[in-house]
Amino acid sequence: MKLKALFLSTMILSMNLFSLEQQSEKLRILVYNTHGLPEIFISDNPKMRFPVIGKKTQDFSIALLQEDYSHHEELLSGLAKESLAIRGGLGGRLICPFCTGSGLTSVFNLPKNWTVEVENQTYETCSGWLRGANDCFAYKGFQIIKITLPSNKRFFIVNTHMDAGKRNSDRASRKRQLEQIISTIKQRTTTEALIVAGDLNLNSKNPGDVKLLENFKEELRLTDSFTGHKISKKWTILDYILYKQGEELEFKIISVGEDDSFVTEEGPLSDHPALIIEVSI
Repeated sequence: MKLKALFLSTMILSMNLFSLEQQSEKLRILVYNTHGLPEIFISDNPKMRFPVIGKKTQDFSIALLQEDYSHHEELLSGLAKESLAIRGGLGGRLICPFCTGSGLTSVFNLPKNWTVEVENQTYETCSGWLRGANDCFAYKGFQIIKITLPSNKRFFIVNTHMDAGKRNSDRASRKRQLEQIISTIKQRTTTEALIVAGDLNLNSKNPGDVKLLENFKEELRLTDSFTGHKISKKWTILDYILYKQGEELEFKIISVGEDDSFVTEEGPLSDHPALIIEVSI
C-alpha cells in the first residue's frame, strides 16, 4: 500500500513539474521610432507628445524606442513607477559636442523575478555629416538585451536604429552596421531565441535595401513577423520585428500589427508607425 501511495505521489509530482514546464508567458512588445529630434528641427510639439508616449509604454511588457534624443525627461514623466527604462549610449561629447546619443531607450514592465541585462554598442561606421540624413551627428548603435526567466532559460532582444539616407554610401554604411550586429550576436549566442527590432532604415521598396535585409535574416536565421501582414499605406516601411526560435525557448506569435491609438487631436505621436507584437514564450 505504501509503495502504491509513493508511486502515485511521484506521478502527481511529475505531472505538476511537466505542467509548470509547459506554462507559457505572454509578452506584448512595442517597437516605435518616437521622432525625438530637437525642437528646432521639427514642427510639432514633442513636449506634449513624449509624456503621452511614455504613458502608452505602460500597456506593454517591453517597449523598444528609437530617436529618444532630446526629450528623455518628458518620456520618463509618463512611465509607470515600476517601469525600468534603460537608455542607449550617449556618445563622446568632448569629441563632438554637437552630437546626440544613440536615441535608443528600452522600457520594461516585466515580472520582478525576471532578470534584464542591457549592453550598449555604438556603430563603428556612419555616413553623412552635412548630407545623407546627417547620421554622423548621432552616435547610433544597438542595445543587446538579455532576459533571463526564473527557470534560468533566457532569450535576447536587439533594439537598433541604423543609418538613414538614400545614397550608395548610406547603404554601404547600413551594410557594415548589419555586419556588426551579426558579429556581436554570434559572439553572444547561437542557440537562444532572439528578436531583432527597430528602425533599420531598410526601405521595403528599394531592391538594394531588400537585399541587405534578406542577407541579414539569412545570417541570423531570422523570420519577419510581419510577413503577410499589411501596415497602413501612409507609412514607408523602415521598421521591422524579426525573430528566431531558440533551442530552449520558442516564440508563438499571437498577433502582430500597428497600434492606431498613438495619436492625439493634434495628429500622430510620431512620423513612424507603432508596431506591436504579442507572443507567448
